[in-house]
Amino acid sequence: MQEYTGYRPNVAAIILSSDYDLTQHFVIARRIGMRRGWQFPQGGIDAGETPREALLRELHEEIGTNDVEVLGEYPQWIQYDFPKKSSKKIYPFKGQRQRYFLVRLQPSAIVDLQLHTTPEFDAFRLVTWEELFQRVTFFKRASYRRVIQYFRDKGQL
Repeated sequence: MQEYTGYRPNVAAIILSSDYDLTQHFVIARRIGMRRGWQFPQGGIDAGETPREALLRELHEEIGTNDVEVLGEYPQWIQYDFPKKSSKKIYPFKGQRQRYFLVRLQPSAIVDLQLHTTPEFDAFRLVTWEELFQRVTFFKRASYRRVIQYFRDKGQL
C-alpha cells in the first residue's frame, strides 16, 4: 500500500442491518467519551494487511463481530482532515485516508461492544438515512454522503 504523508491509512464500514431490505437501517456506534461521536466503525490498516483484512479485523475489534456479508467497496480512497482543535490530541496525523466498504450484518451476528478489554464504543443504534446525518459527527458527513450515494447509484442500497 502506498503511504500518504500526514494521513493514516484506514478502512471504514458502512454497516446495514441484517434486515435492511425491510427497514433501511444503518448501524452506527458512539465513541466512548464523545456524546456526539456517532460514526461507522473504522480503523487503521496494519503493515502487510489488505484493506479487506483490516475491515474484518476492525469490525471484530470495534463491534465484537465480523459476521458480515461484504456487498461492495468504494473504488477510491477518501481523505479528510481531523478538526483543527482535536487533531494533535488524537493522532500524530493531520487526517485519514480511508477505503470504504458496504457490509450487511448476517442474521446470526451479535454486536458486542464489550468483547475486547479496551472498547472503543459505548453504544450502538440502528438509524435511518435521515437519522444517520443528524447523529454522525460533523466532519465525517461529507465522506459518508459521497460513499452512500455511490452505493445507491450502483443499486446496492
